[in-house]
Amino acid sequence: MNVFSPVYHLLAWPVEYILPFIVVIAPVVFFHELGHFAIARLFGVRVETFSIGFGPAITSWTDRKGTSWKISWFPLGGYVKFFGDLDAASTPDRDAAESMTAEERAVAFPFKPLYQRALIVAAGPIANFVLAIAILATFLLVFGDTSIPARIAKVLPGMPAQAAGFRAGDLVVDIDGRSIASFSDMTTYVGMRPGEPLVVTVLRGGARVPLHVTPRLMTIKDPFGEIEKVGQLGVELGGRVQVVKYGPLGAIQEAGHMTWQIVQASLDLRTRLFTSSSAVSQLHGPLGIAKLSAQVAQINLLSLIKLAAFISVSIGLINLFPIPLLDGGHLLYYGFEAVLGRPLGARAQDVGFRLGLAVMLGLMLLATWNDLVRLKLF
Repeated sequence: MNVFSPVYHLLAWPVEYILPFIVVIAPVVFFHELGHFAIARLFGVRVETFSIGFGPAITSWTDRKGTSWKISWFPLGGYVKFFGDLDAASTPDRDAAESMTAEERAVAFPFKPLYQRALIVAAGPIANFVLAIAILATFLLVFGDTSIPARIAKVLPGMPAQAAGFRAGDLVVDIDGRSIASFSDMTTYVGMRPGEPLVVTVLRGGARVPLHVTPRLMTIKDPFGEIEKVGQLGVELGGRVQVVKYGPLGAIQEAGHMTWQIVQASLDLRTRLFTSSSAVSQLHGPLGIAKLSAQVAQINLLSLIKLAAFISVSIGLINLFPIPLLDGGHLLYYGFEAVLGRPLGARAQDVGFRLGLAVMLGLMLLATWNDLVRLKLF
């Protein structure tokens, strides 16, 4: 046994885990907050702070318009604080608002028209989607893409596909009405639904044949050697790998389609959190993302950048959920304001923020527990 091995791993840990995590998360957070910042400046809102990360600042500087830019120690997010807000969660500072002059109200976020506040809040998630499309489109334009049709070469004996009547040569075209363009689409959809009845439509001899099948829960190893529990039908692929090249417009269109597929998969996972234990086990927290980033970084830097695109979509989508504290929660409040003709009362907003905080802490604890289990710390 090498007595220096534990010391080596301790010293290498920041490089192996923290650095790839920062490479993935920092650009995603920056563009999210840049979306808020850019539209706020467009509408004349004074921005007091633009922070990447939380906690004490590693470094900071102030621009000519008085905005304090910070890079902080804990790279788990970021925030933009507007003039007129009490905190980074964009809680209105009601006490300060009462004593503001007309000039101050003109640049205070809470006094901007409803549509401007809504656009400023929505700009963060939109920036995440734009970033993802830009990254994916660049990859498609430079490297093209590979795809394997969902054509079945072999049906494994004793597995659900055999009992359901699948045959070698079948081409899977949709599952539960959702179009399947590749074997990857098929395995992703099926893998998330062990034990759930599915209707799989295959193309056989020019005819569309619906087959009813329930994926079996299987324990497998992913490409990084991690143990996963997924649903499987029991088939092997037989389609040839197809290399597709794209021009600029085609790359943007396909990147948009890929982004939408990520959104669909993320929504599937989150809507099934209440009905499926396998979905709950797939939640990742900061530790899980750090480990995944480290594993992907072992492949190459380009793969790590591509991972940032997938995480950017997820973060943009999560922030649109109607949970107070998130951007979607603010948009929900603005929806009530539009209907009622006035903002929600201070008490209702405060209760909503507390409930939102409880939900977010619960999900974070659950995701962190999953991470610790995957890391075999429990």
